[in-house]
Amino acid sequence: MKILYLTKYTSKAASSRMRSYQYFPYLEKQGFQIVVKPFFSESYINDFYAGRKNKLAIIKAYIRRFFVLFHVFGYDKIVIEKELFPYLPAFAERLLHFFSVHYIVDYDDAIFHNYDQSSNPYFKLFLKDKIDKVMRFSDLVIAGNSYLAERAKKAGAKRIEVIPTVVDLERYAVKSDSAIENKKFVVGWMGTKTTFEKHLLPCKNWIEKIQQLDAEIEFHIVGIPEDQGFGNHVQWIPWSEESENKEIQKMDVGIMPLQDSVWEKGKCAYKLIQYAACGVPGIASDVGMNSEVAIPNKTGFLAYSDEDWISRILQLKADREKRHYLGQHARKLVEEKYGLQVTEKKWKEMLELI
Repeated sequence: MKILYLTKYTSKAASSRMRSYQYFPYLEKQGFQIVVKPFFSESYINDFYAGRKNKLAIIKAYIRRFFVLFHVFGYDKIVIEKELFPYLPAFAERLLHFFSVHYIVDYDDAIFHNYDQSSNPYFKLFLKDKIDKVMRFSDLVIAGNSYLAERAKKAGAKRIEVIPTVVDLERYAVKSDSAIENKKFVVGWMGTKTTFEKHLLPCKNWIEKIQQLDAEIEFHIVGIPEDQGFGNHVQWIPWSEESENKEIQKMDVGIMPLQDSVWEKGKCAYKLIQYAACGVPGIASDVGMNSEVAIPNKTGFLAYSDEDWISRILQLKADREKRHYLGQHARKLVEEKYGLQVTEKKWKEMLELI
């Protein structure tokens, strides 16, 4: 069976890598022929992560995707990540449906809120129900969590399956208490410049305050190499796929603060799953899917205020046995629900079924 994956990004971007690329080796072993055509190029992603907007790369992306559509009849199934053409009407998905081209659409974010919650009057007026149409025209909607699945249901999707964002357990080794000698208690965060500015930057005050309360607490901000002025006990660490496991293993606790909005309800708790896969307990905002991964007193804690963040971090610093207990159960949760080894078979079944 020949499958065309129309991803949004190359494997360098976490969303495309975790939702699509990491499944390819397994699917190919099962006899599937996988062809992948990302919308955005590697150069666009490099510029995006560096905070630069490459307009030429964006124009090229639309042109490249347009010509890809002339070849869809050569494939048995099409898997689309989110949408074919961002910020354009769902004309292409409508055409696929009209010509009986079977496609699956996959979501790990509430991108429909890019349109129905947009401050741009054009997007809000003309594109507010675009993703609903993309879902309705599809043969199957894969949703990363129940919030996304509920939207697909309201949109009238023919079939909906929930497959969470997962990690390859073979790539994530469990943190060993004796493996890393560090006098500091490390609180870690991992993400991109965009997520840093939206979710971690608002935490600057309590991060500075907790360093003043306890000089043994050190923050590792992975993915942001430039010093952002959060205090003297903060390390700003570049991210790479090869080093992320090692960086998580340096953490004693991982954090995932989120702003409470409709957009965040569609988040799939990926950072928490990464921490948990290494046996690192998480502390997170009680938003979206976070509470399903950072289960209070079992795999981590939830925080509702600056005082909560500070008190939970200090609590875990003082209680090594509690950290060990939460970390063990966090890893077990990933093994049961959020491991690639659990979901890869489900993807195979979906591709064969539709």
